[in-house]
Amino acid sequence: MTTTTPEQTIVDARERIDALDDRIIGLIQERVAVSAVVQETRIASGGRRVSLTRENEILRHYSDALGKPGTALAMTLLELSRGRI
Repeated sequence: MTTTTPEQTIVDARERIDALDDRIIGLIQERVAVSAVVQETRIASGGRRVSLTRENEILRHYSDALGKPGTALAMTLLELSRGRI
């Protein structure tokens, strides 16, 4: 049986966190790209760039899942996804 030291447990956990952060960043970049397609399509069809109803749905979804910090996270994602207004 192999015994892991607390220090090694921390190193291993931090490596896992770093890998998760890399995946999260990749997913955020993908989300921004998909959002750009939605915005371009909406504008091309005569609509508005931003849908406040949709943004409220997203805020509610994150808040329901993660509480108050989820709302802040959703706001950041929306800001990143909107691009320059």
